[in-house]
Amino acid sequence: MPTLRALACDVDGTITDRGRRVSLAAISCIRDLLGKGIEVVLASGNTACFLDAIARAIGTSGTIIAENGGAYRIGFSGELRVLGDRRVALGAYRVLEEYYRGKGVTLELFGEKYRFSDVAFARTVPADEVREVMRGQPVKVLDTGFAIHLQPGGISKGFALGRLAAELGIPAGEFLAVGDSENDVEMLEVAGIGVAVKNARERVRAVADYVAEKEDGDGFAEAVARYLPYFLER
Repeated sequence: MPTLRALACDVDGTITDRGRRVSLAAISCIRDLLGKGIEVVLASGNTACFLDAIARAIGTSGTIIAENGGAYRIGFSGELRVLGDRRVALGAYRVLEEYYRGKGVTLELFGEKYRFSDVAFARTVPADEVREVMRGQPVKVLDTGFAIHLQPGGISKGFALGRLAAELGIPAGEFLAVGDSENDVEMLEVAGIGVAVKNARERVRAVADYVAEKEDGDGFAEAVARYLPYFLER
Protein backbone atom coordinates (compact mmCIF):
# COMPACT_ATOMS: atom_id res chain seq x y z
CA MET A 1 0.00 0.00 0.00
CA PRO A 2 1.36 3.47 -0.85
CA THR A 3 2.31 5.96 1.83
CA LEU A 4 -0.65 8.30 2.27
CA ARG A 5 -0.05 11.93 3.20
CA ALA A 6 -3.25 13.65 2.07
CA LEU A 7 -6.98 13.14 1.53
CA ALA A 8 -9.28 14.28 -1.29
CA CYS A 9 -12.97 13.74 -0.74
CA ASP A 10 -16.19 14.47 -2.54
CA VAL A 11 -18.88 16.31 -0.58
CA ASP A 12 -22.47 15.51 -1.62
CA GLY A 13 -23.24 11.83 -1.13
CA THR A 14 -19.83 11.17 0.42
CA ILE A 15 -19.60 13.27 3.57
CA THR A 16 -23.29 14.25 3.36
CA ASP A 17 -26.50 12.28 3.02
CA ARG A 18 -29.11 12.74 0.29
CA GLY A 19 -30.55 15.66 2.27
CA ARG A 20 -27.11 17.31 2.12
CA ARG A 21 -26.68 17.10 5.86
CA VAL A 22 -22.97 16.84 6.68
CA SER A 23 -22.08 13.72 8.66
CA LEU A 24 -20.78 14.35 12.17
CA ALA A 25 -18.64 11.20 11.87
CA ALA A 26 -17.04 12.63 8.71
CA ILE A 27 -16.37 16.00 10.35
CA SER A 28 -14.75 14.27 13.32
CA CYS A 29 -12.44 12.27 11.04
CA ILE A 30 -11.48 15.30 8.98
CA ARG A 31 -10.67 17.34 12.07
CA ASP A 32 -8.55 14.52 13.46
CA LEU A 33 -6.58 14.38 10.20
CA LEU A 34 -6.13 18.15 10.11
CA GLY A 35 -4.87 18.09 13.67
CA LYS A 36 -2.16 15.62 12.65
CA GLY A 37 -1.05 17.69 9.66
CA ILE A 38 -2.82 15.73 6.92
CA GLU A 39 -3.85 17.89 3.96
CA VAL A 40 -7.60 17.62 3.32
CA VAL A 41 -8.99 18.66 -0.06
CA LEU A 42 -12.74 19.06 -0.55
CA ALA A 43 -13.56 18.12 -4.16
CA SER A 44 -17.05 18.84 -5.49
CA GLY A 45 -19.13 19.66 -8.52
CA ASN A 46 -20.32 22.70 -6.62
CA THR A 47 -19.00 26.24 -6.80
CA ALA A 48 -15.87 27.56 -5.11
CA CYS A 49 -17.92 29.88 -2.89
CA PHE A 50 -20.06 26.95 -1.70
CA LEU A 51 -16.92 24.99 -0.87
CA ASP A 52 -15.49 28.00 0.96
CA ALA A 53 -18.47 27.93 3.32
CA ILE A 54 -18.19 24.17 3.90
CA ALA A 55 -14.43 24.38 4.41
CA ARG A 56 -14.83 27.20 6.94
CA ALA A 57 -17.50 25.29 8.84
CA ILE A 58 -15.51 22.06 8.97
CA GLY A 59 -12.24 23.83 9.67
CA THR A 60 -10.02 22.86 6.71
CA SER A 61 -7.28 25.07 5.28
CA GLY A 62 -9.50 25.98 2.33
CA THR A 63 -7.80 23.84 -0.31
CA ILE A 64 -10.54 22.87 -2.76
CA ILE A 65 -11.38 21.39 -6.15
CA ALA A 66 -14.57 22.96 -7.48
CA GLU A 67 -16.83 22.48 -10.52
CA ASN A 68 -15.77 18.83 -10.98
CA GLY A 69 -12.17 19.85 -11.53
CA GLY A 70 -12.87 23.00 -13.47
CA ALA A 71 -11.17 25.10 -10.79
CA TYR A 72 -8.95 24.55 -7.78
CA ARG A 73 -7.26 26.56 -5.07
CA ILE A 74 -4.65 25.98 -2.36
CA GLY A 75 -5.75 27.56 0.91
CA PHE A 76 -8.29 30.30 1.40
CA SER A 77 -5.81 32.97 0.34
CA GLY A 78 -4.59 31.14 -2.76
CA GLU A 79 -5.42 32.10 -6.32
CA LEU A 80 -8.37 30.28 -7.84
CA ARG A 81 -6.96 28.48 -10.86
CA VAL A 82 -9.54 27.93 -13.60
CA LEU A 83 -8.82 24.96 -15.86
CA GLY A 84 -11.89 24.84 -18.09
CA ASP A 85 -13.18 27.25 -20.71
CA ARG A 86 -16.74 28.09 -19.69
CA ARG A 87 -17.46 29.54 -23.12
CA VAL A 88 -17.33 25.97 -24.44
CA ALA A 89 -19.82 24.76 -21.83
CA LEU A 90 -22.12 27.74 -22.39
CA GLY A 91 -22.12 27.20 -26.15
CA ALA A 92 -23.20 23.59 -25.66
CA TYR A 93 -25.77 24.64 -23.08
CA ARG A 94 -27.41 27.03 -25.54
CA VAL A 95 -27.85 24.16 -27.99
CA LEU A 96 -29.43 22.10 -25.23
CA GLU A 97 -31.58 24.99 -24.07
CA GLU A 98 -32.94 25.48 -27.60
CA TYR A 99 -33.72 21.78 -27.88
CA TYR A 100 -35.75 21.75 -24.68
CA ARG A 101 -37.40 25.07 -25.46
CA GLY A 102 -38.80 23.33 -28.53
CA LYS A 103 -40.29 20.73 -26.23
CA GLY A 104 -41.79 23.37 -23.92
CA VAL A 105 -39.27 22.68 -21.14
CA THR A 106 -37.29 25.37 -19.32
CA LEU A 107 -33.98 24.30 -17.79
CA GLU A 108 -33.05 25.56 -14.32
CA LEU A 109 -29.44 26.76 -14.07
CA PHE A 110 -27.50 26.39 -10.81
CA GLY A 111 -25.01 28.99 -9.59
CA GLU A 112 -24.83 30.78 -12.94
CA LYS A 113 -23.07 33.85 -11.52
CA TYR A 114 -20.57 31.86 -9.49
CA ARG A 115 -19.25 29.32 -12.00
CA PHE A 116 -16.02 29.78 -13.94
CA SER A 117 -15.65 26.54 -15.90
CA ASP A 118 -18.76 24.40 -16.29
CA VAL A 119 -22.54 24.70 -16.52
CA ALA A 120 -24.82 22.97 -14.01
CA PHE A 121 -28.61 22.64 -14.07
CA ALA A 122 -31.40 20.82 -12.28
CA ARG A 123 -32.08 17.14 -12.94
CA THR A 124 -35.52 17.88 -14.38
CA VAL A 125 -34.67 16.22 -17.71
CA PRO A 126 -33.23 12.74 -18.36
CA ALA A 127 -29.43 12.66 -18.31
CA ASP A 128 -29.36 10.08 -21.12
CA GLU A 129 -31.41 12.40 -23.32
CA VAL A 130 -29.03 15.25 -22.52
CA ARG A 131 -26.09 13.04 -23.55
CA GLU A 132 -27.80 12.26 -26.84
CA VAL A 133 -28.49 15.92 -27.62
CA MET A 134 -24.90 16.81 -26.66
CA ARG A 135 -23.42 14.16 -28.96
CA GLY A 136 -20.80 15.91 -31.08
CA GLN A 137 -20.46 18.85 -28.67
CA PRO A 138 -17.03 19.40 -27.02
CA VAL A 139 -18.38 18.72 -23.53
CA LYS A 140 -18.81 15.80 -21.18
CA VAL A 141 -22.21 15.31 -19.55
CA LEU A 142 -22.01 14.42 -15.86
CA ASP A 143 -24.98 13.34 -13.76
CA THR A 144 -23.87 13.62 -10.13
CA GLY A 145 -27.24 12.69 -8.68
CA PHE A 146 -27.63 16.28 -7.45
CA ALA A 147 -27.25 18.14 -10.78
CA ILE A 148 -26.38 17.64 -14.43
CA HIS A 149 -23.15 19.28 -15.57
CA LEU A 150 -21.72 20.17 -18.96
CA GLN A 151 -17.97 19.90 -18.53
CA PRO A 152 -15.37 21.15 -21.06
CA GLY A 153 -13.37 18.27 -22.54
CA GLY A 154 -10.34 17.05 -20.61
CA ILE A 155 -11.48 18.52 -17.29
CA SER A 156 -12.07 16.24 -14.30
CA LYS A 157 -11.46 16.04 -10.57
CA GLY A 158 -8.58 13.70 -11.35
CA PHE A 159 -6.93 16.21 -13.69
CA ALA A 160 -7.31 18.98 -11.12
CA LEU A 161 -5.98 16.73 -8.34
CA GLY A 162 -2.85 16.08 -10.38
CA ARG A 163 -2.26 19.81 -10.86
CA LEU A 164 -3.04 20.64 -7.24
CA ALA A 165 -0.85 17.82 -5.91
CA ALA A 166 2.11 19.06 -7.93
CA GLU A 167 1.74 22.54 -6.41
CA LEU A 168 1.46 21.10 -2.92
CA GLY A 169 4.55 18.97 -3.43
CA ILE A 170 2.61 15.83 -2.53
CA PRO A 171 2.42 13.20 -5.29
CA ALA A 172 -1.14 12.32 -6.30
CA GLY A 173 -0.23 8.73 -5.52
CA GLU A 174 0.04 9.70 -1.85
CA PHE A 175 -3.60 10.82 -1.66
CA LEU A 176 -6.50 8.80 -0.32
CA ALA A 177 -9.57 9.73 -2.40
CA VAL A 178 -13.18 8.98 -1.43
CA GLY A 179 -16.27 9.50 -3.60
CA ASP A 180 -19.64 8.23 -4.74
CA SER A 181 -20.57 9.58 -8.18
CA GLU A 182 -19.41 9.45 -11.80
CA ASN A 183 -17.60 12.77 -11.40
CA ASP A 184 -15.31 11.05 -8.86
CA VAL A 185 -14.04 8.27 -11.15
CA GLU A 186 -10.90 10.01 -12.41
CA MET A 187 -10.04 11.26 -8.91
CA LEU A 188 -10.14 7.72 -7.52
CA GLU A 189 -8.02 6.50 -10.44
CA VAL A 190 -5.35 9.19 -9.98
CA ALA A 191 -5.08 8.83 -6.20
CA GLY A 192 -2.87 6.24 -4.53
CA ILE A 193 -5.94 4.64 -2.94
CA GLY A 194 -9.49 5.22 -4.15
CA VAL A 195 -12.50 4.33 -2.01
CA ALA A 196 -16.17 4.27 -2.98
CA VAL A 197 -18.78 4.60 -0.26
CA LYS A 198 -21.50 1.94 -0.28
CA ASN A 199 -24.03 4.19 -2.02
CA ALA A 200 -21.61 4.88 -4.89
CA ARG A 201 -22.63 4.27 -8.48
CA GLU A 202 -21.48 1.07 -10.13
CA ARG A 203 -18.83 2.74 -12.30
CA VAL A 204 -17.25 4.29 -9.21
CA ARG A 205 -17.32 1.00 -7.36
CA ALA A 206 -15.63 -0.67 -10.33
CA VAL A 207 -12.55 1.61 -10.23
CA ALA A 208 -12.27 1.76 -6.43
CA ASP A 209 -9.57 -0.10 -4.51
CA TYR A 210 -12.10 -0.60 -1.73
CA VAL A 211 -15.88 -0.27 -1.43
CA ALA A 212 -17.03 0.73 2.04
CA GLU A 213 -19.61 -1.35 3.84
CA LYS A 214 -21.39 1.81 4.98
CA GLU A 215 -23.02 4.69 3.15
CA ASP A 216 -22.33 8.42 2.95
CA GLY A 217 -20.41 9.93 5.89
CA ASP A 218 -20.22 6.65 7.78
CA GLY A 219 -18.63 5.05 4.71
CA PHE A 220 -16.18 7.94 4.51
CA ALA A 221 -15.26 7.47 8.18
CA GLU A 222 -14.82 3.75 7.50
CA ALA A 223 -12.39 4.54 4.67
CA VAL A 224 -10.33 6.89 6.84
CA ALA A 225 -10.21 4.35 9.68
CA ARG A 226 -9.07 1.66 7.24
CA TYR A 227 -6.31 3.60 5.50
CA LEU A 228 -5.31 6.40 7.89
CA PRO A 229 -5.93 4.88 11.33
CA TYR A 230 -2.83 6.30 12.99
CA PHE A 231 -4.05 9.85 12.49
CA LEU A 232 -7.36 9.40 14.28
CA GLU A 233 -7.90 10.40 17.89
CA ARG A 234 -8.46 7.47 20.21
